[in-house]
Amino acid sequence: MGRTNPTYRNAIRAIESEWQPMRRALRREHQSDFDRLFDRARGFADAAGYANPPEPERALVLSLLLAHEAELRRLREECTCRCGSDPTDGDRTRGDESE
Repeated sequence: MGRTNPTYRNAIRAIESEWQPMRRALRREHQSDFDRLFDRARGFADAAGYANPPEPERALVLSLLLAHEAELRRLREECTCRCGSDPTDGDRTRGDESE
């Protein structure tokens, strides 16, 4: 039985193509940032494709959020190694501290 939705990878290509006018309108310094967003979304293509979402735009946004979360974790770990303390200590916005 065939799939009713296009593959996630094809959907990303289509979305990226659809947004090319915006990319062209960006300053040159931001064009690589635009490209990096789609590269990061492709990094989660296996998981998003497995989910086979009916709205691939939502999977794209979730993929980008996951990529950003992974980058934040990496930066926190790097900060901890350099500074010797967790930069999120005392961060009340995380909601995981007990009062």
